[in-house]
Amino acid sequence: MLKIFFLIFMGAGIPVAVAMAGASLVYILFSGNLPPFVVIHRMVSGIDSFPLLAVPFFILAGNLMNNAGITTRIYNFALALVGWLKGGLGHVNVLGSVIFAGMSGTAIADAAGLGTIEIKAMEEHGYSPEFAVGVTAASATLGPIIPPSLPFVIYGMMANVSIGALFLAGLLPGLLMAVLMMLTVTYFAYKNKWGGDIKFSGSRLAKALAELGVVAAWPLVLWGLINMGAPPQLTVISGLVGLFVLDKLFKFEAVLPIMTPVLLIGGMTTGLFTPTEGAIAACVWAMVLGFAWYRTLKFKMFVKVCLDTVETTSTVLFIVAAASIFGWMLTATGVTADIAKWVLGFTQEAWVFLLLANLLMLFVGCFLEPTAAITILVPILLPITQQLGIDPVHFGLVMVLNLMIGLLHPPMGMVLFVLARVAKLSVERTTMAILPWLVPLLLSLVIITYCPKLVLWLPKMFY
Repeated sequence: MLKIFFLIFMGAGIPVAVAMAGASLVYILFSGNLPPFVVIHRMVSGIDSFPLLAVPFFILAGNLMNNAGITTRIYNFALALVGWLKGGLGHVNVLGSVIFAGMSGTAIADAAGLGTIEIKAMEEHGYSPEFAVGVTAASATLGPIIPPSLPFVIYGMMANVSIGALFLAGLLPGLLMAVLMMLTVTYFAYKNKWGGDIKFSGSRLAKALAELGVVAAWPLVLWGLINMGAPPQLTVISGLVGLFVLDKLFKFEAVLPIMTPVLLIGGMTTGLFTPTEGAIAACVWAMVLGFAWYRTLKFKMFVKVCLDTVETTSTVLFIVAAASIFGWMLTATGVTADIAKWVLGFTQEAWVFLLLANLLMLFVGCFLEPTAAITILVPILLPITQQLGIDPVHFGLVMVLNLMIGLLHPPMGMVLFVLARVAKLSVERTTMAILPWLVPLLLSLVIITYCPKLVLWLPKMFY
């Protein structure tokens, strides 16, 4: 009966969070077995969680980066690095998203922030709006795969899985996806005989490579000094001061913004802070860059960013709260056990289950927002993965990637609608523009699904 109430509410066009909470309340009222107050109690308990504190701070960090001019610096850095290649701005689009993914944690922030700059630049250089929208949509899916990631935080909380392990699990798959997207850009470039979008400049490329070298060398130097006996806290502080001095002397384009994921991953893997505390550190870093260093962030803009963050956070947490009571009711009424029994009766093979789960999640992702989909699917599918011996970290990455692909589809694809508005294209033209880019995304999904070692190699080194 719970399922029937939920489907009735969804069919009536009621928002999914209200449908979940409403179906649970109506079921309790009809059954008479529990007091209605249980709904409120379970909803509040569902969001009374320390890991969920990361949600508003990661949203705030992404919004601060978007509004402090950081996206322009990332774009210029990526342009210097790969803009001279054939199909240059297509490669810039992908590389820019890889970098910005290490700051925002959501696909929509990537599409709305960096995507606005990229689509305008690509159209000015003669690319068709369809190609610009397609590559921007595909690269936006990297936002929640490369850490930090808002969906990973929600999944980790729901599945009781280490969020730090999930963050590390996304690194190699994210790079794989980026490589496949850049190969797709190369294919279109040779097919359409596109050249580079800027003239090759050895000095410009050398400066960009030097900035990458600084980003790569900084954590290695600190690690070496600490291993030689230097005090860890003093070493890190001295390293940060040195980083700002180098930035002042050499006027780097994007070293400090690119350092965001390095600081987050380094802090979590060394135990300096938890993922939740890392979200706060990302906000502090963004404010230091915006207010003090680049001075592109004003107080009035900061207030607006905070208000936008409150609005987005309230939406996300209301979905989590509603899903908490709904998931609890599914378990209490035996729905999850019945589904697990039916699936395990159909197949005992992990690869068959993963295939069916992928098809289900791709379908669900077309109709539900990722946070709602995760909170509904985890209580249903996770018990089956446990019985089949599938690692929950690996399954979490598979789930999130499926739902990110769903963001590119009608009728509920938020990235689709954001980019249609940015590029001033109809939803139909935007949908057709995205279709060719499903090839590298689905290929990535197959590799990630059936090559768990790619996902679990880094988490097993640190967790």
